Amino acid sequence: MGKMDEMIVVAPRKHVFHDESLAFQGVVSNHEQVATIMNRINRHFSEMRRGNAEEDELYKQPIPYVVIRKGSAIYAYERLKGGGEARLHQKLSIGFGGHMNATSSSDFKDMLEANTERELHEELQFDPTHIKGMKTIGLINDDENDVGRVHIGILSVLDLAEEATVTVKETNQLAGMWLTVDQLSEEETFDRLETWSQFVIEILKKG
Repeated sequence: MGKMDEMIVVAPRKHVFHDESLAFQGVVSNHEQVATIMNRINRHFSEMRRGNAEEDELYKQPIPYVVIRKGSAIYAYERLKGGGEARLHQKLSIGFGGHMNATSSSDFKDMLEANTERELHEELQFDPTHIKGMKTIGLINDDENDVGRVHIGILSVLDLAEEATVTVKETNQLAGMWLTVDQLSEEETFDRLETWSQFVIEILKKG
């Protein structure tokens, strides 16, 4: 089965954004709005073939987007030429995650937790005993491009202990590094960040 035949979790845009009254561009971190949208996804999600979902702007695909933080440093990664899409080569990102699959639980929060854990385990190597905590701090939406219009990011921060080490598993595709928010904000680096990561940096700069 090709990746475009995978069944993924989606929710109708009209329900997610309550007929656009909750729509936003960039990152929203207002607790009430985040909770409202998450509850609406929980009530209206279903499954769809990924290939169809990627072409259907009537649906949003919820994507866990986890930022890994250790003190003042953020774990960033560069997409290498050994990776898939050429347009992403040499791009930087600070978010880990991917499309969600349905689980045995009918509760979206449980499903999100299971998918997030799976994605982190597939992409990274680190000692789970070094986890200090993980918290959802916002949502990401970018309706200014074709890819963004069919996705909504669920932004979480995973805090690790100072002694923690993190490595990427796909070393032929990704190169990981620790950078401070100030370093990520420098023009040359910031311009290489993927759009969602640029949105998130602006939020992290505010503390």
